[in-house]
Amino acid sequence: MAENIFFEDEQKRELSEYLKFDLASRENLGETLPLMVYRLFEYSMREELIEEFGKERQIEVFRKAGYRAGIFFADHMLDISLNKNEFLAMLQKKMVELCIGVLRIESIDEEKETIILTVAEDADCSGLPLLGETVCNYDEGFIAGIFSRYTGKEYTAVEIDCWASGDRVCRFQVAPREGR
Repeated sequence: MAENIFFEDEQKRELSEYLKFDLASRENLGETLPLMVYRLFEYSMREELIEEFGKERQIEVFRKAGYRAGIFFADHMLDISLNKNEFLAMLQKKMVELCIGVLRIESIDEEKETIILTVAEDADCSGLPLLGETVCNYDEGFIAGIFSRYTGKEYTAVEIDCWASGDRVCRFQVAPREGR
């Protein structure tokens, strides 16, 4: 491969660098795009990863990418210094504002530090046909990243109900990572 003299610093790029853009560069189309386009990217990537590496690896990659995005989201779009109720209210508002989904807290176990939450109108899966499986692995990582950053502890999120498995909301169990 020929050397590109215009890109002399072949350094690793950070997520934040890819998210910087000039709105004038899309003066006619703006920031939004149809949900179908997002899902086209997500599910074609999912299929490709499954074909190349298997389903378990695809799930792992989506969770890790979601986690990375959740950390970034918490750091740049949320105020992690707020008390729990204010933080959760801000998270709910921001998720609706960005059309990610409608977050509801079902229960919080203060002693175990666990949360059961739902996301309705989820960008990843609401309206999908019955597939017989949960598909929101990216969301699992995203939610875990947000709560990890907010609490300062490692968290996991596991989808326990999904539109694609026959439910009408996605339900997640959020808990501190065991062994940490």
